[in-house]
Amino acid sequence: MIQKYHLQRAAYVLLATAALASCKTKHPTSVKPGKTSTATGIAYNQKDGFQVKKFAGQKAGPNLVFVEGGRFTMGALEEDVMNSRDNRERTVSIQSFYMDETEIANVHYLEYLNAIQRDSSEEVVKAALPDTTVWANPLSFNDSYVTQYLRYPAFRYYPVVGVSWVQASDYAVWRSNAVNNELAKGGTKKKGGGFSLKRKSKKADETALAEAAPEAPAKPSLESGMILPDYRLPTEAEWEYAAKALIGTQYMDENQINQRIYPWDGSSVRNPKKGRKQGQMLANFKRGRGDYAGIAGRSNDGAIITAEIYAYPANDFGLYNMAGNVNEWVYDVYRPLSYQDVNDLNPIRRNGYLDDAKNYDTKNKQSLIDDRLRVYKGGSWNDVAYWLSPGTRRFLDQDSATAMIGFRCAMIGVGRNK
Repeated sequence: MIQKYHLQRAAYVLLATAALASCKTKHPTSVKPGKTSTATGIAYNQKDGFQVKKFAGQKAGPNLVFVEGGRFTMGALEEDVMNSRDNRERTVSIQSFYMDETEIANVHYLEYLNAIQRDSSEEVVKAALPDTTVWANPLSFNDSYVTQYLRYPAFRYYPVVGVSWVQASDYAVWRSNAVNNELAKGGTKKKGGGFSLKRKSKKADETALAEAAPEAPAKPSLESGMILPDYRLPTEAEWEYAAKALIGTQYMDENQINQRIYPWDGSSVRNPKKGRKQGQMLANFKRGRGDYAGIAGRSNDGAIITAEIYAYPANDFGLYNMAGNVNEWVYDVYRPLSYQDVNDLNPIRRNGYLDDAKNYDTKNKQSLIDDRLRVYKGGSWNDVAYWLSPGTRRFLDQDSATAMIGFRCAMIGVGRNK
């Protein structure tokens, strides 16, 4: 009897498997487009015909982490102690994207400076240099930071500061070209996703270039799928969505067990988990007037100024220092009413559209708002805990720089949701 039951069960499993197999779609996809056009019936990849190259799907570029898009409540959750009323709660949806898992470090920016020194004018190089005098203060002995923070090897993996919004945007342009040029020379896909920029042999480089563009261009076309979309600054909505990382609060279906004041659970800035790290700070910030790190031997946040870019636990998207260490530039121009003006799908605030700068009385010093103000978020080593909340926002002129602002890059993510 038992044997008969097992045989029947096995038969049902086989029937179910066969049914599922028969249900599998044979429709073409972006990754498997087929050999011929479903619109014309003409074969792809014929000589002098339309070329549809192999494409395994978009992979994460160097230092990027995939952030699955979705719906979230954007806006400040903390009491509006500044009375700015410029980020009220509203529901928006964000397309999936990639974001740097860390802030851009000094070593990354020095690599950029080294590259443009070889092929750019002196004027371009000078414009790209970070302002190291942001550390200078006549009433503080910060002289060593002015001369050493950017270039001394011990600071290599500390976040670059003294960089304006314009300089950060220029870096993203250079980085896009640098990564894609390296891929065109033979960079390969790593096992498990992402790219390795380790070059193959010279012969393999030449073959890859010939296959990508047999008649001229050194860099493959966008249609080839061999290069990545552009790096850029994240939008304010993307940055806030990635910082909250509410994917870690889900328990079933579309339900979430809580909102988040910070990029972690709870209302405390200390680690609640039992063990050696219990009670330690989860971010690098200023605890109070004159208190930047606690006392020697019990230095909870471990850093008087900035800290290394991997120094604190990552959030549920795998992103480090989305609160504290340094504030970060985002793409958006600042307007106090962005929350009620922008779209609810992939919101962004561009300059020159709605709420014009001419509406603000800057000439008579009644307002600071113009089309050069850019938003920065996240809090820094020199900020109190209030600014660690992802919903808080401040602004600064796009050509200005401070010792409290750095940046990270983002990239569009398409073709998958996981």
